[in-house]
Amino acid sequence: MDLFPEKRILTVSQLTSLVRGVLEENFEHVWVDGEVSNLAMPASGHLYFTLKDAGAQLRCVMFRASARVLKFHPRDGMGMIVRGRITVYEQRGDYQLLVEYLEPRGIGALQLAFIQLKEKLAKEGLFAEEHKRSIPSLPQRIGVVTSATGAAIHDILNVLNRRFANVEVLLRPVKVQGEGAADEIAEAINDFNRYGAVDVMIVGRGGGSLEDLWAFNEEKVARAIHRSRIPVISAVGHEVDFTITDFVADLRAPTPSAAAELVVKSKEELASRVDFLSHRFVQGMRGMLAEAGGELDALSRALREPTMLIGHLAQRVDDLSARLERAFAGVVKDRVGAVEALKNHLRLMTPALNVERARERVITLSGRGEIALQRHLDRSRESAAVQTARLETLSPLGTLARGYSVAFKLPEQQVIRSSRQLSPGDRISLRLHRGSACCRVESCEEESY
Repeated sequence: MDLFPEKRILTVSQLTSLVRGVLEENFEHVWVDGEVSNLAMPASGHLYFTLKDAGAQLRCVMFRASARVLKFHPRDGMGMIVRGRITVYEQRGDYQLLVEYLEPRGIGALQLAFIQLKEKLAKEGLFAEEHKRSIPSLPQRIGVVTSATGAAIHDILNVLNRRFANVEVLLRPVKVQGEGAADEIAEAINDFNRYGAVDVMIVGRGGGSLEDLWAFNEEKVARAIHRSRIPVISAVGHEVDFTITDFVADLRAPTPSAAAELVVKSKEELASRVDFLSHRFVQGMRGMLAEAGGELDALSRALREPTMLIGHLAQRVDDLSARLERAFAGVVKDRVGAVEALKNHLRLMTPALNVERARERVITLSGRGEIALQRHLDRSRESAAVQTARLETLSPLGTLARGYSVAFKLPEQQVIRSSRQLSPGDRISLRLHRGSACCRVESCEEESY
């Protein structure tokens, strides 16, 4: 009997294959806790890293099919809990863990993905205030990106019908959770921008878990909102829920119903505002006309002789004042009629642009009327002052009143300016401030200077 059995010689590949079979059969599904190091992410999409603790380390590989569904990005030094099966990489003879699933230790994968994406987009400036667009005060059309069957669209429509039933709503139905939801939401935002059919968008859905709301935490949705030329209101979940879209949108609403309340003002509020502005306009015009009339009366009383010319000027000023009053009364009447027409128009159709234009027109006409009135009054005052000054300067009566007289040589009635014009015995007429006198020349003296 042979005490030594026949030797069985194995090749390296055979032995490695046997070891691999033993490991895979006995360690098919294991959970391992460790720290990530030496992380590599080549272009192939696979993940290679080492999982280690204080006493040992384990090579790990996660193939692209499993890695592509990760919501977050693993990093060196991050504590991980992984699930997989032990196998052998035969080319090197190393045993390794083929990872099928991993999650951060102490925090959920979705929460970590949310934090990482928020930090990334914040560094790129997607949340900066200078990128926020203003929400139009009176949009004609409102685009809504949400589910056609969810509670969000019903809440939005109920609020809009109550506050302003004339506003037009365009719904772009999308999936709001599950596979492909983020793609549909981003595409809907792009569609509204492509066709330019709305003035503002509401993007959102009702409440749910973090997983239910995850489509609104996707990077593609955030970038679609950031690129949007149309202002976007984010209305996702309940008041306590926050998503990436809330930070990148132009305005966050705590709920879909709140978004509908923010996007339009109530019809009663707008009508009250129009009435208030109309009343202020009429009162302002009346006050201006009354003030101008008082100034004209004061100027008329302050004018002096010659009464005839001043009377004509005062009459001209009164005529201009009456014409201005009639003109502004007509403007006020027209504006009041226009405001009434706008109020009626608001009851029948959407007032978005019409109310805005009417309000701008009222402000413009008010400014123009004030400028025109002030210009006419200034011209009238300047003309009266110039005419009065000229009359007082040129009138000889003013000189005579101070004790001077005017001498005329008779019978020619020639004004005497020098003694050389006279001889003893000549007759002269003196025109005084009040009356005249006839005199005879006794002697003549020439000027001594």
